[in-house]
Amino acid sequence: MSAPIRVLVCDDQVLVRTGLVTIIDAQPDLEVAGECGDGRTAVDLAEALHPDVVVMDVRMPVLDGIEATRLLAGAGVRHPVKVLVVTTFNLDEYVYEALRAGASGFLLKDAPPAQLLHGIRTVATGAALLDPEVTRRLVGRYAARIRPAEGSAREIPLTPRELEVLRLIADGMSNSEIAVTLVISQETVKTFVSRILAKLQLRDRVQAVVYAYRQGLVT
Repeated sequence: MSAPIRVLVCDDQVLVRTGLVTIIDAQPDLEVAGECGDGRTAVDLAEALHPDVVVMDVRMPVLDGIEATRLLAGAGVRHPVKVLVVTTFNLDEYVYEALRAGASGFLLKDAPPAQLLHGIRTVATGAALLDPEVTRRLVGRYAARIRPAEGSAREIPLTPRELEVLRLIADGMSNSEIAVTLVISQETVKTFVSRILAKLQLRDRVQAVVYAYRQGLVT
């Protein structure tokens, strides 16, 4: 049997945190490595415990979840940790900022336990927990705030075809939809996506979407 996925739970609401810990610890393939109620402690514990996934609240004392995420998974972090952000419907802006900070995905606080567990397992594999429609909604809503200077798109080290695929990813299309649009196989699309991520040194599709908006490739 493979080792369980080790999870660090960070939420300043004791009842919420206790509930998360109970749900996670009840799974044979998951294990709570630690828990805390503020972002600063989350960073310290993550560095000490080396969890596979950090379940991170957004609004916490001492250091909020966004800054904690940036310290754990942001650009330049030598050993980034996979962070799953939890939030509420009216905090889309915070979710977007957390994704820019390096989070691998997000869940709503009122999500059912099965969705939480699926999210942890998904993020642990290195995949992003955002479907294309949600990705576009979040990133597109705040894209205007991160527009780059003119001409930056010319510096992107991608072929014309790779740029086309990147634009379609940022436009909210799945691999199958991209395959239909470009009249190519899904395996070919996967190859393009892998090349794009490798060339741009991005971790997943979420970061690719953010990158595309920052470069002004989509409107």
